[in-house]
Amino acid sequence: MNQVKYTVSFRPANTLDIEFLLVLRKLSMTEHLANAGIHMTDEQHMSRVNEFFEDSNIIMLNKEPIGVLKLGELDASIHIRQFQLLPVYQGKGIGTRVLNVVKRKAESRSKPITLCVLLANPAKNLYLKQGFEIERSDELQHYMRFY
Repeated sequence: MNQVKYTVSFRPANTLDIEFLLVLRKLSMTEHLANAGIHMTDEQHMSRVNEFFEDSNIIMLNKEPIGVLKLGELDASIHIRQFQLLPVYQGKGIGTRVLNVVKRKAESRSKPITLCVLLANPAKNLYLKQGFEIERSDELQHYMRFY
């Protein structure tokens, strides 16, 4: 059986990516937000796209944009602000590859990784498989950490 070869890379987001990022956010988050009782307008989604925009990196697969990784380097941790993949690329091992890059960055800085994930978002399972622990939860999300 032949395995498909692919290369995952990153590049800083720029203003030309904003339309892609809005579509990506809506495709990857609308269902999970709705399950949490949150219904966002395009303007609200755009606000999240623009929030910490300078921390946005486009995830590339064979030179095609397929996602975003928004990392914040805080004093106490590397914080995953947003991590989204187009749904067609979810469940194919790409998320694991991306998290491994983040883990190497965190290790080189001797910092843990933190993130928040909606309670019903299946991405939680990826984080748990990758060694993240749920530190606490509220009515909306889990607060997770990787040491």
